Amino acid sequence: MALDYREYTLKGARDFQIAEAAEEHLIKIKDLGLEIGLEEEEILPYGHFVAKVDYMKVLKRLEGAPNGKYIDVTAITPTPLGEGKSTTTMGLVQGMGLRGLKVSAAIRQPSGGPTMNIKGSAAGGGMSQCVPLTPFSLGLTGDINSVMNAHNLCMVALNARMQHEFNHDDAFLAKRGLRRLDIDPAKVEFGFIMDFTAQCLRKMLIGLGGKSNGYLMESRFDIAVSSEIMAILAVASDLRDLRTRMGKIILAYDWTGKPITAAELEVAGAMTAWMVSALNPNLLQTMEGQPCFVHAGPFANIAIGQSSIVADRLALKLSDYHVTESGFAADIGFEKFWNLKCRYSGLIPNAAVVVATVRALKCHGGAPVPNPGSPLPKEYMEPNPAQVEKGLENLLFHVETVKKSGISPVVCINSFVTDSPEEIDIIKKGCENIGARVAVSEHWLKGGEGALELADAVKDACEDKNNFHFLYELSLPLKDRVELVAKEVYGADGVDYSPEAETKLARFQEDSEIKNYGLCMVKTHLSLSGDPLLKGVPKGFRLFVRDVLLYGGAGFVVPVVGSISLMPGMSSNPAYRQVDVDVDTGKVKGLF
Repeated sequence: MALDYREYTLKGARDFQIAEAAEEHLIKIKDLGLEIGLEEEEILPYGHFVAKVDYMKVLKRLEGAPNGKYIDVTAITPTPLGEGKSTTTMGLVQGMGLRGLKVSAAIRQPSGGPTMNIKGSAAGGGMSQCVPLTPFSLGLTGDINSVMNAHNLCMVALNARMQHEFNHDDAFLAKRGLRRLDIDPAKVEFGFIMDFTAQCLRKMLIGLGGKSNGYLMESRFDIAVSSEIMAILAVASDLRDLRTRMGKIILAYDWTGKPITAAELEVAGAMTAWMVSALNPNLLQTMEGQPCFVHAGPFANIAIGQSSIVADRLALKLSDYHVTESGFAADIGFEKFWNLKCRYSGLIPNAAVVVATVRALKCHGGAPVPNPGSPLPKEYMEPNPAQVEKGLENLLFHVETVKKSGISPVVCINSFVTDSPEEIDIIKKGCENIGARVAVSEHWLKGGEGALELADAVKDACEDKNNFHFLYELSLPLKDRVELVAKEVYGADGVDYSPEAETKLARFQEDSEIKNYGLCMVKTHLSLSGDPLLKGVPKGFRLFVRDVLLYGGAGFVVPVVGSISLMPGMSSNPAYRQVDVDVDTGKVKGLF
């Protein structure tokens, strides 16, 4: 199903136009499912080219089958130019497919917030995309909607309970089989969620207009993919596990400091009911017809940043090689893949790809930071080996992070026409000097044909001796774990805490269950440090933890670094301005 790249990428076609051309040649999803080893009753079609997969039936049927090789895709510290992790994931899978290998991918479902804001969709780009693009980008099979309904249901239930307890005595409650929970309105942990970037909703008052309108209190909206329920979707092993985790979500605390869970509010069952279908992974395909599982969508800077464990377990039974993608750079996405996802899943990776571009290394090496939508500064259009040499520090730092996990790193130089041979040579020599394979890949321009060198390097890396191990054991005190991640993964000199964060962390450490939760750091993705303006490899900084959250259902202790928000803001030049519909055909255009 390969398109002639010369007809599209060399003629300046936009990503959505290339995807639209590819969609004329897609394999029917039922046929693709059968081709990769699914049985007909395991394929749950949503139209002709999208399906959900009944993972329970598949995993039960293939319980004794061996797993394929497991590969993670991560990157250097992001710049406004983008590094191309999703594009590389699609290109790598297409390249391995051209080599005759049985291969699959797993990526996250894109949030409507970035899709309609600055980033656009996350299907890849050029000749290496996940298709069909429109359903992928606009809600897919409704998983994010299910997360929103489950989350907002428990928030509605919480506020209604507070209203009734405030307005009625114990006898009234008892007649309805309720006991007083005595929720402290100043210690409500949950807000509402929506799948757009809406800075106007970061803080608000609800319940205005009298006692019949709910309980008067301060609340907020966060973006949907930051919800603990999205994190649970990513880490749950099956429906039973998901139901158990739902009940453990901490919504608030009472006046004595006792946590109020979804189970105590008697809403966890109804929340789970919204999530039953969402737990089945979605099946799409690359532009060249390889299977791509799209499931869960947590951001990596404010959440776990991984596609689901269920999707990976499913794909590893169906493929000889399975490529999954982690959000943002190795300090964010790969660290959580390494120490959270692999720990929760029990899956051991065989290799990791670290994506870099020459122009992003220039940004880390001192070139002016580009503004999205504005012309590129001339430094990015002309050779500048000195800036690449300086920016290389950032790439090598992330490669060393991957090496600390005990698996083999492969550096993918995501190639652009403006790259010079001298700049490429600097990257190659630097990576080879620290024992990393390097491949130059033209997958954006040429699809799988342009990724053959990368495919070969990754296949070879999967055969290396595997010494995978976690950065820390859960028996290590929480504060020591934060310090270890800060020093070993971010390069910090140490960690400082606000008084509130210090108190919370100490209290969590005293709890026999919570002290063994996973550590899920919330930190800017734009720098190794907590300051988004510091590029390259910052030196001499200390990490400042201002708060520590507790996700009882996901099983995470969540230190929050700096001023990062769980509700991003809408830009002044958002992507939605370019999106429209052809009213004659119904086709959506402008998604990229």
